[in-house]
Amino acid sequence: MEAKLDGKKVAILVSNGFEETELKSPKEALEDAGAETEIVSPVEKRVRSWAETDWGSKFKVDVPLSEADPADYDALLLPGGVMNPDKLRLEPKALEFIREFFDAGKPVAAICHGPWTLIDAGVAKGRRMTSYPSIKMDLKNAGADWVDEEVVVDNGLVTSRKPDDLPAFNRKMIEEFAEGVHGAQRVHHATAE
Repeated sequence: MEAKLDGKKVAILVSNGFEETELKSPKEALEDAGAETEIVSPVEKRVRSWAETDWGSKFKVDVPLSEADPADYDALLLPGGVMNPDKLRLEPKALEFIREFFDAGKPVAAICHGPWTLIDAGVAKGRRMTSYPSIKMDLKNAGADWVDEEVVVDNGLVTSRKPDDLPAFNRKMIEEFAEGVHGAQRVHHATAE
């Protein structure tokens, strides 16, 4: 793959229980495209994945959430898994971290249950997006325009439904991350508040 993301730094925000493939596949795609990735987490040292039906591998936390600064990153990746976003939604620092990417117009990619955190961060309203079907009503109730599509792009926000969508998700994520700041992301967020 061509190095479209040389010099770009991407934060991957997760807590325990993220879906392993939804971190590994996009992380590898980003690195293959030349990006530097860092796992940011409220969990200190090592964060544990969920691998379909049971606990999976542990991953090194590169930057504790308490020390992470959104200004250090060009883009944000939010993997899914049911437990992971459910835990992040209760972390004010995680929601603030996410909001700052939207405030700065930086691209964000969220898959499966990952978009759940966007509701609590207050950035889902008015956005065209998709997710795992079980959180469809949560997103609609938060004012999102939910659609059942493999991958949806809305002014720098990339969303997908499930691990089967990863090839399309990874392609669009790299495209949007390569484009950089999306002014409409910032404007949209400001008008939705």
